[in-house]
Amino acid sequence: MKFQLAINMERMDDSLPMTEVARHTLEMVQLADAGGFNIVWAAEHHALEMTIAPNPFSILSWWANHTSRIRLGTAVIAAPYWHPIKAAGEAAFVDLISGGRLEFGIGSGAYQREFDRMRPGLKQTDAWKYMQEMLPVIRALWKGDTEHNGTFWSFPMSTSVPKPLQAEVPVWVAARAPITYEYAVKHGCNIQSWPLTRGMEEAEIYMGRMAEALANNPGKQRPTMAMMRHTALYDRKEDWMVPVRAAQRQLSQFENLFKNLGDVENGFPMATPFDQLGNRAEYDPQMLHTNLMFGTPDEVIEKLKLYQALGVDEFIYYASLGLGLKEQKRSMELFCKHVIPAFS
Repeated sequence: MKFQLAINMERMDDSLPMTEVARHTLEMVQLADAGGFNIVWAAEHHALEMTIAPNPFSILSWWANHTSRIRLGTAVIAAPYWHPIKAAGEAAFVDLISGGRLEFGIGSGAYQREFDRMRPGLKQTDAWKYMQEMLPVIRALWKGDTEHNGTFWSFPMSTSVPKPLQAEVPVWVAARAPITYEYAVKHGCNIQSWPLTRGMEEAEIYMGRMAEALANNPGKQRPTMAMMRHTALYDRKEDWMVPVRAAQRQLSQFENLFKNLGDVENGFPMATPFDQLGNRAEYDPQMLHTNLMFGTPDEVIEKLKLYQALGVDEFIYYASLGLGLKEQKRSMELFCKHVIPAFS
């Protein structure tokens, strides 16, 4: 099993200076680079302090200049916010300056709140159509001159400048619905999956969807399957509630965004009170401790063996959960020192 890191610059409130958040994020990426992680992912979000990622390509360029071996991925660019020529060129530039380390993740976009600002009038539920039109166009632009007359974009003969250093840039899609697994298998894309806070049965469902997509498309190559969980390691078992409290706080802010409540002040989503949640069971401390990748190194190794047995190829360590900076750094040190060697 290989390991990937998903990390955002994040602030849950304005008590931390942005400069300190940026310094910490880079140090986490450098620890992952030195500690044996395979890929680090930068997201795309807009006008939200909990995920400070206005352009994943500029973030990857920053990280490329301070790392040596770890691969650099977008997870993911939101297709409706981009023009294909611009996205192709930005991606290829990162591949060029990083020595061919780009992993290209593309998706639809996460929150209706962002669509209302970045692509007014578009429903989040319709955004997958943009992704499916854009990806083949970007691949064609990376190869050379192409023209495009589509539903959402049209342009005369053009190409990506620069071209990627890699002959074939690995492509990833974030997948939960069966239709996306089908698309990934048909079009040679690797898969990022996220069971949220649900149990191993959700991970089993995702593996089953990939198996079904492969059965429906004989002869197609099996994608690399990566699965993400919020992750926090600690030295003492009695500290198990520290990451749980952080996750509860962050997830209650995500509820605000998922439901598009509009209760965001100066970039900070207000936490949804627990008594207003219809899904309070998803915030149960013991459930979060069990389902998420929380624990001492030995406990985390045992949890990861379950994913390995399922056939998960790479595990995505999701570091952004509102945990204190000191606790985040200690977690990364423990993971690199104890967990990664156990799966080498």
